[in-house]
Amino acid sequence: MARLNQERQKKLEPRRMEYAKTKLEELGFEVTKVSTNQLQFMHKGKLIKFFPYSGWASGSSIEDGRGIDNLLKQLK
Repeated sequence: MARLNQERQKKLEPRRMEYAKTKLEELGFEVTKVSTNQLQFMHKGKLIKFFPYSGWASGSSIEDGRGIDNLLKQLK
């Protein structure tokens, strides 16, 4: 299902991608895959997927949830 406000997503997604990538790299993580809507990196030997527009993070070495701040707290 497509998002209701696709124009808003097109406007905000690139900024959120760059912000999240920068913050993850500041913590020493190497972002291994950057697609149009997803960042991937390794944490404790496990793959973490982060979707910056929605803020959703998922992976077996973290608690799944929403928000870049919540993700960064878990990674510190």
